[in-house]
Amino acid sequence: MRTFPGQPLEQDEPVFRDPWEAQAFSLVIALHRKGAFSWDEWAAALSESISAAQKAGDPDTGETYYQHWLAALEKLTVSKGLSAPEEMAARKESWRQAYLATPHGQPIELGSG
Repeated sequence: MRTFPGQPLEQDEPVFRDPWEAQAFSLVIALHRKGAFSWDEWAAALSESISAAQKAGDPDTGETYYQHWLAALEKLTVSKGLSAPEEMAARKESWRQAYLATPHGQPIELGSG
């Protein structure tokens, strides 16, 4: 299991597998603190995301937890009017292009695509 500097551990295992998981986690906390949604709304969105993934065949081994977290965040962001689906799709495409344009081993920067 690879870790990143400063990564929190629990029982010698990383709490977050990759930096993006920690960032998604932090974004949910920040949006809640700003009043974008309640914890009940967040719990319902996350539960719905996990249930949909399980119905689609996700084995629920914990390895995809933050993918569900991200899916719930995206859905809640749209339903609350914080971002439009088109904005998120454009941002994802920008990151994809940056990823494709970045040499292996180099940090991905949004301006790279």
